[in-house]
Formats: sequence, C-alpha cells, structure tokens
Amino acid sequence: MDLRCAWMFCMLCLVITVQAFTQEGFKEVFLKQLGLSEIPKLHKRDLADLVIPDHVKNKYISMLKRQRVKRRALPSLAGILRGIPGNAGEVLHSDTTTRQNLIFDMEGRIPKNSEVTMAELKLFKKPLDRANLPARQSHRPVSNARVSVYWVQRQHDGTNRTSLIDSRLVPIRESGWKNFDVTQAVHYWLRNQRREPMFLEVWIEGERVGSYASEMAKAVHFTSQDPKDKALGKPELVLYTLNLEDYEGPGDCREEAMLGKSTCCRQEHYVSFRELSWARYWIIEPAGYQAYRCSGGCLQPPSPLWHLGYGERTCAVAESSPLPMMYLVKRGNRTEIEAAEFPNMIVERCSCVTDG
Repeated sequence: MDLRCAWMFCMLCLVITVQAFTQEGFKEVFLKQLGLSEIPKLHKRDLADLVIPDHVKNKYISMLKRQRVKRRALPSLAGILRGIPGNAGEVLHSDTTTRQNLIFDMEGRIPKNSEVTMAELKLFKKPLDRANLPARQSHRPVSNARVSVYWVQRQHDGTNRTSLIDSRLVPIRESGWKNFDVTQAVHYWLRNQRREPMFLEVWIEGERVGSYASEMAKAVHFTSQDPKDKALGKPELVLYTLNLEDYEGPGDCREEAMLGKSTCCRQEHYVSFRELSWARYWIIEPAGYQAYRCSGGCLQPPSPLWHLGYGERTCAVAESSPLPMMYLVKRGNRTEIEAAEFPNMIVERCSCVTDG
C-alpha cells in the first residue's frame, strides 16, 4: 500500500470512527474498547458505598489535565466572581470528609459571542491552628490532605448528582491561595443550567486511607462565602474567555450552519451520559462532553476529474482527540472503577475529503 493510499485509509477509519458516535454508536465503541460483547448488568445499588480509589482518581485527573494543556489560544481575563452575597457557604463535617458548598451567580458574566477557555476556582487556605491537630501517634507522617472539587447538578426529584472536576494534594501546614481547574464545571453549567447559579462542592479528605490521615485533614480550612467569616480571601471563580469575533475557532460553525448554508465546519454536539439509560450507572465520569461533529458542504472538483476516479468531496473529521473516562467493571461479584482514555471521541478539526 503506497503512502497516499495508507493516508486515505487512515482518514476513512477516522471518519467512520468519529462520525459513528451517535447515541447508539457510543455503546458499540465502548464495548469494543473494553473487549466486551454486551453491556454489564449494572444497577444503582452497584454505586452504593462505592469509593473511587486514589490511584484511579489521580489517573483520571492527570488525563484531564493533559487534555486541557491543548487549549487553542491564550485566554483574556473576563472577570472574577466572588459568590452570591449573603450565601452562607455551608460547611458539613463527617467522620472522614469535610464538605464545603459554594454558589456562584453566572448570569451575565460570560460575554456574548465568546467562549470560556478556562476557569479557575481560587480557595484561600487559612493558617493552621495546631490545636486542631490530633495527638501524635505511631503512624507514618501525614503531610497533605486530598482536596477535590465537584460540580453539583440539581435533579428534578430534589436530589443532587456530583461530577468530579479537579483533585489535588494540599500541604496541611501551608496557608495561602490554592487554584483548581474548573473549566469542565463551567461547560456543564452552560449546557445544563444557564438560568441558575453554578453549584460547586469542595471535599477535604485524608491523603490515604486511615483514621489518622482523616483527622489530620480536618485541620484544613478554607475561607467560606459566609459573611460572618471575616478572614481575608473569599473564594473566587476566575473566568477566561475568547472573543470569537477576534479569533475564530478551528473551523467552528457560525449561525449559517443552522440554516444549511455553511461550508464545512465543526458544529457543537453535546452528549449527555446521564441521559443514556445504558450509560447512567456504567460511566462514572464525565457527566457528558462536547463531542462536536462535522457539517456543511464542500466545493466539488471539476467534472473531468470525476472520470479519473475522484468522487464527491464531503465534510469529514480531519483531527480528533481522546476522552478520559471513569467507568464501572464487574469482576465476579465485585464492582470496581477503572479509568482510561477512549480515542477519537472529540472532533478537533473538520475538512473536505474526496471520496476515492
């Protein structure tokens, strides 16, 4: 097979792979990737008391961060949000976890005809009160606490569904600002709840399993949105946006695409795993994602070339990227969580491809 044929074959495989990701096409791709012949029989009870192991969580977050490094342009600062005035910023404590709720009013904060390229949650860690530290025991030293940020989606039945956004280890004895990448949470909000505030939840846990690590983590405190909290450094949400009038995306569709008048371009196409019955309990993270798809027409070659074997030019995927995912697997009577990257899941660029 010569170089040109090999290239055309690869392009064809890429086109088939990415464009096949319809609601039903996802299922076939996942089964093939995991070497399964049918969907595992999973139920909501399989999620009860299920804990994401640290090594799986770290692997998933590292894959997300690798993907985010590919941002297509340097962002411009859009604004800093400091929470809804008067919100108490509730802090809940349990035996193993401290949870802090944050609410940000997003209405009117994102300029029209712009895209959020990055969002950072800035939390100020208060100086350590050594009186809160547990008595020294004969354990391995514990220097950090695990801090994770979740996006909270409020369901119609009054319950909440959370999605892991970022997670990192924070030194227990250091104070100051700690930054978390919450771009995915803002994208979720844009897709789901444009008219409601954005809800985030911060979990503070031990850096490893064990009561001593959990007790050490309880000494970690961030400033809250509660007006009664007089500490300096309230939680901040920093939004970075891209003006699409000044910088067009990689062939992204304009309004003309909706009318069928556009040339080949990349169009938004969101896939919600929460709305797919077969994926609801199988896929833990993400809640959904922007897959994009190719649409629009292409300039056709002159008619004499058709006699030389050149066919119609069609708009197809020219470049794609993988999607990091966390999902459940059944091994006998055990249910476990794994993380992996699924290739060719996100359309990055579209172009016109000649058939034949």
